[in-house]
Amino acid sequence: MAGLRAAAALLCLLLHSAAAAIEEEDGVLVLRAASFEEALAAHRYLLVEFYAPWCGHCKALAPEYAKAAAKLKAEGSEIRLAKVDATEESELAQQFGVRGYPTIKFFRNGDKAAPKEYTAGREADDIVSWLKKRTGPAATTLTDAGAAETLVDSSEVVVIGFFKDLTSEPAKEFLLAAEAVDDIPFGISSSADVFSKYQLSKDGVVLFKKFDEGRNNFEGDITKDNLLNFIKSNSLPLVIEFTEQTAPKIFGGEIKTHILLFLPKSVSDYQGKLDNFKSAAGNFKGKILFIFIDSDHSDNQRILEFFGLKKEECPAVRLITLEEEMTKYKPESDELTADKIKEFCNKFLEGKIKPHLMSQDLPEDWDKQPVKVLVGKNFEEVAFDENKNVFVEFYAPWCGHCKQLAPIWDKLGETYRDHENIVIAKMDSTANEVETVKIHSFPTLKFFPAGSGRNVIDYNGERTLEGFKKFLESGGQDGAAADDDLEDLETDEETDLEEGRLMQLQESDFAPNVFGTTALTRLRCAGSV
Repeated sequence: MAGLRAAAALLCLLLHSAAAAIEEEDGVLVLRAASFEEALAAHRYLLVEFYAPWCGHCKALAPEYAKAAAKLKAEGSEIRLAKVDATEESELAQQFGVRGYPTIKFFRNGDKAAPKEYTAGREADDIVSWLKKRTGPAATTLTDAGAAETLVDSSEVVVIGFFKDLTSEPAKEFLLAAEAVDDIPFGISSSADVFSKYQLSKDGVVLFKKFDEGRNNFEGDITKDNLLNFIKSNSLPLVIEFTEQTAPKIFGGEIKTHILLFLPKSVSDYQGKLDNFKSAAGNFKGKILFIFIDSDHSDNQRILEFFGLKKEECPAVRLITLEEEMTKYKPESDELTADKIKEFCNKFLEGKIKPHLMSQDLPEDWDKQPVKVLVGKNFEEVAFDENKNVFVEFYAPWCGHCKQLAPIWDKLGETYRDHENIVIAKMDSTANEVETVKIHSFPTLKFFPAGSGRNVIDYNGERTLEGFKKFLESGGQDGAAADDDLEDLETDEETDLEEGRLMQLQESDFAPNVFGTTALTRLRCAGSV
């Protein structure tokens, strides 16, 4: 037995020495290929950020990540935070499937086979709450008022269940809800002291928050689903500013209809306009998320581009739905009174507002070159001309794949310049939208054959002049995408519009035309490895 104790002590000493040898910055372990295994062995719970030094999102995350590390350390937690420069440690990045920056993975008990992807917000409290949920009980048992007060003070939002019998069915439903929410700490108590402190005389659930009303009492039957709906409706501010840190909360939530106020903080009646917006927001709690964006901020200019707005047109309001297809809406009035905003939202919910589609003005020489220029205003007329076979490239000016394709597409235009019924065309899909065609990646190539059927054929062949010619000469058969290939088009080499979040619009080298659930969750070019 003594020998076993000695061996265990030696092992602990070795692990401690290995951990001590690992460099730290602001309480965050700095890992390299040579020290990665050591860190996994030394720390039961390890959250690892794979970053790039040039990545704006990584730079924005750094102080919050360090703050989370310090908070956990102060609490004596066994959870450690670490980071890996994925541009230097490319083999590690490849091993753990890093495709964008930052990528954050949680390792438990040294298991490298299936680390958990971090999916919560990018503020220190979010990180800490998520980690505690992953390493401890879904809800902390609160034995006295002091423990409850400490929990309430610990985070921006806290949910506490008050149950005289912790084994009751409502208490069990509460714990199921707690397990389903990653980024909010939960507490549970049967203590009369805790009931008294928060003025409860019977079982109930309370959401505490450091904004708006400060507290929301749950009403109704205590079931998991009812509680999750209650938390969804009350855990975000009535009006939330879009920033790097709040973006994951905004787009990771259940509310997929967002109204955005583009409001320059420099405007003279800034607070008045924001108050009007907030006044309208209370009527749509749980239905529409109210967001404001500082239109003066340089990081937000690409977001304005996405909505077809210019700085001088702000303040302005737009609404977007983030379902399978993202759809934008524009109010009929430019007035930003609370009543006008409420009227716009009510009309949207009643289905009385038509989608707003962007279009550039039609150039006078749109049809003078071999490759015809399409915009939203002439797309229908040209693409669905019953007497023409029209082959269209939907592109983005910033897209590298589109730039590579451009000279080949121009040669294709020259080849069919004088053809009787074949038209080669292109459309900038960052500035033009059409109801009949939804673009998910760049470049997207679609063929509109002659006839009255309004058919559309996706091209999935080689991107060569010969490949395109074969496709056209075969009437859109040789190189056409089969039905089961259509999904693969979006995960292949194109710049995928939908892999990223609105925050990725802030990177000046990345796509302005990104927004969506699926449509806001994919932008491969943004921060890709």
